[in-house]
Amino acid sequence: MAKLKLGPIADDKPVKITVELPAGLHRDLTTYAEILGREAGQPATDPVRLIVPMLERFIATDRGFAKAKQASGSPKPPA
Repeated sequence: MAKLKLGPIADDKPVKITVELPAGLHRDLTTYAEILGREAGQPATDPVRLIVPMLERFIATDRGFAKAKQASGSPKPPA
């Protein structure tokens, strides 16, 4: 077997999930999208588009999760 410079390629195909949000949370996401658009001088974005960056930011800044993930030996995501 040849020794290649590249290792296995990570599966970065998006995974589609469906969630039900409480009405109050959806209203807050909608308001957040409106405020974000207003501050950027743009129209409000679809509140659904906020979910991924919010989850990414939450996970990236959760110190307890980072410590637990490191202790479990989980690989770090590519930068």
